[in-house]
Amino acid sequence: QVQLVESGGGLVQPGGSLRLSCTASGSFIRVDAMGWYRQPPGKERELVATLGTGGGDPDYANSVKDRFTISRDNAKNTVYLQLNNLQPGDTAVYFCNAKIFLVAGPFGYDYWGQGTQVTVSS
Repeated sequence: QVQLVESGGGLVQPGGSLRLSCTASGSFIRVDAMGWYRQPPGKERELVATLGTGGGDPDYANSVKDRFTISRDNAKNTVYLQLNNLQPGDTAVYFCNAKIFLVAGPFGYDYWGQGTQVTVSS
């Protein structure tokens, strides 16, 4: 059984920072792209940032560019999201996403973490 387990959310004041982590565990061949999405209260889920395995450039939502940084440790099957200069508009449940290959071949599956709450408030 494959799981994505997130950690690192919490309550922070405007201008503060948090670091989110997400680790894939279970039985699989490899992990391809990993990323973060968020769902603000009353809104739909939206992309925050994604990163492939090959060292290519990450993809960020315009609203978080220059404030958030995505990185990963392939050996640990872990993706990180550093959130700096947080603002109330960043309040949301943050979800980890990964494309994971259970067996050799061209087809992988999308997996989601359970979500971690980030609240930015004074």
